[in-house]
Amino acid sequence: MPNHKSAEKRMRQSEDRRQINKGNRTRVRGQIRKLRAALTGGKIDQLGELLPATISIIDKAVQKGVLHKNAAARHKSRLTRASQAPAK
Repeated sequence: MPNHKSAEKRMRQSEDRRQINKGNRTRVRGQIRKLRAALTGGKIDQLGELLPATISIIDKAVQKGVLHKNAAARHKSRLTRASQAPAK
C-alpha cells in the first residue's frame, strides 16, 4: 500500500489505465479472432467487411499505445495476405 498521497493517486491512475488498456487489447484480439474464424470457416463473403474493420481497430490500438506500430504492421500484413490467399 502506498504511503504518500501522490503514490495513492498514481495507483488509482495506473488501475484506471490498466482497465482501459485491457479493454482495447481485448477488442483487438476479438476482432482478429473473428477474421481468422471467417478465414478458416471459408466465409469469403464476410472478408470484405471484416478485414477493413480489423485493420481500423489495429490502427486505433496503435494510436492509444496498446500495440507497437511494428507489431500492428505485422498483424495487418499477415491478415491481409491470409485473406487474399483464398481469392487466388
